[in-house]
Amino acid sequence: MAEFEKAFKALIGVEGGYVNDPADPGGETKYGISKRSYPSLNIAALTITQAMGIYKRDFWDKARLDEIVDQAIAEEVFDSMVNIGPKVMRWLQRAYNLTNWNDGNRDLVVDGVIGSGTIAAINQASRPERILKTLNGLQFGHYVECVENNPKLEKWFGGWLTRVWER
Repeated sequence: MAEFEKAFKALIGVEGGYVNDPADPGGETKYGISKRSYPSLNIAALTITQAMGIYKRDFWDKARLDEIVDQAIAEEVFDSMVNIGPKVMRWLQRAYNLTNWNDGNRDLVVDGVIGSGTIAAINQASRPERILKTLNGLQFGHYVECVENNPKLEKWFGGWLTRVWER
């Protein structure tokens, strides 16, 4: 089963420390935890241990990623959820549906709810690397769309692409 500590270590390597860039849509951020998402939190005083607890509770556990067998898929979903939000859970279901043509399985309902059916399908996929690459494609398309819709976001495009390329 996928391990949270490995995923967290990889995430922190990308997210980094305290930033308060007025041009950043996330606003004040530390370890990837934003004031916009956690308005009652003192972001500047946030510790790495507190960030780890938030990520475990609000991202990893919410998506049931500890039940995913493939570490790379679990890490990709985790990283993307942190950067993009909960719609990534729909992406996981879509990625499975787009890549299961040889598995003889039925398509998943794309509802963003990671239940037992989604977990079982992902874990039984014969080519999990296809799911991973499809997730990367959906992520890339999202970043392109963000920049096309708001050219001011191009400042972060290179960093976002690193998230795609590193997986």
